[in-house]
Amino acid sequence: MSKSNQPGDFDAVLGGLAPPPVDGIVLGGISGAKARATSPDIKVRISALSEALNYEDAGLDLVIQALHSESKQLQRAAYWLLRERDDEKVKQALQNYKPWNLEERLRRYPGYRGDNTSIFANRQVVDFDPEVGIIDPVNTAYALRCEYDEEESAVDKLAVLLQHPKAVELEALVIGAWSGELTDYSSSTIIEALVATSYKLTNLKALFIGDIHYQESEISWILQSDISPILQAYPNLEILQVRGGTGLVFSPVVHNNLEALIIETGGLNPDTIAQICACDFPNLTHLELWLGSADYGGHSSIDDLRPILIKTVFPNLVYLGLRNSTYSNNIAEAVINSPLIDSIKILDLSMGTLTDAGANVLLKSPVVKQLDILNISENYLSDDKVALLSLQESRGNFNVHVMTNEQKKDDYDDEEAYRYCSVAE
Repeated sequence: MSKSNQPGDFDAVLGGLAPPPVDGIVLGGISGAKARATSPDIKVRISALSEALNYEDAGLDLVIQALHSESKQLQRAAYWLLRERDDEKVKQALQNYKPWNLEERLRRYPGYRGDNTSIFANRQVVDFDPEVGIIDPVNTAYALRCEYDEEESAVDKLAVLLQHPKAVELEALVIGAWSGELTDYSSSTIIEALVATSYKLTNLKALFIGDIHYQESEISWILQSDISPILQAYPNLEILQVRGGTGLVFSPVVHNNLEALIIETGGLNPDTIAQICACDFPNLTHLELWLGSADYGGHSSIDDLRPILIKTVFPNLVYLGLRNSTYSNNIAEAVINSPLIDSIKILDLSMGTLTDAGANVLLKSPVVKQLDILNISENYLSDDKVALLSLQESRGNFNVHVMTNEQKKDDYDDEEAYRYCSVAE
């Protein structure tokens, strides 16, 4: 209770349009925030959490408690309010909550626009400039790129970077075009160089091989190679992202610290999927595969995904991304019958060929309601379906945040509808 009849800056007053009586009750302070945090209206509850942070430790405790709410929306709201705070008890609470922390993966693919990535592993990406050197080796991802017809290769640029005294502290590295004649050379040379110099990059936690947009090379023209030597050479690696499926190979390997594996392709060979499933990644929480089109090597089917969905070779997944697929409706039906649906928090089927029928399979399944986020952006949902989902979520009727932006339209040939994954050539 406030000692004054006048509400404070963050107080809410009980009553209608009439002013409160002189001796009326002012519902304010932390007591008011706690009361509103029990409202049946989810928007009021979320607003109460935001207000609670104005009341020091008591308010902070209220937000931390919301991490364990039955409402996934309230859990997410609490996480977003807490995630950048430095308080020790907040850090402990978030560690126990184990939030998924690669929100960048829900952003639109920059390669569409002829752009390189600007964020990698929650770090700003900066092109390495020898004259500037390495300023922030922990919070910046430094990129090595070659221009078209440039004589200096990424191997040469890596040698220069490694001469910098802070190279040993570097945590995130991005490899763009590794040669000025990109389509003539695979990634094997830069991988060999990274392996040979791993003793100089002992703190490396995140590596992106192939940050190459369509104006430099179509995704299906990027020539990859065996990636497993990287995993063997960098035991502390937590995030590995690879773009390009042509020539991509994974030899059997055990890696105890890898948390995120991201494979972006216009066509992912079924053999490569099998090779990934044969690897031992006990702490993998984020698996993202761009399956692509059969026209560019992506001949996979649900059978190829069964080790992931049914045998659960990666049982600790929090995020499962089976993106950029030509059989998204089949994936939707398989996922709801997968043991993984009981444990993952984010299901990402974006950039594919999901229709209203596939969306209905997901949305009518009770198990899908356990998710935090369902990303079905860039598919083939109707305007009516998107509008209905938006309405349901705005009313708090659906506990999952459903992403539906940028839906595609069917192409027609002799009145027959054709649907395509978003990234192929």
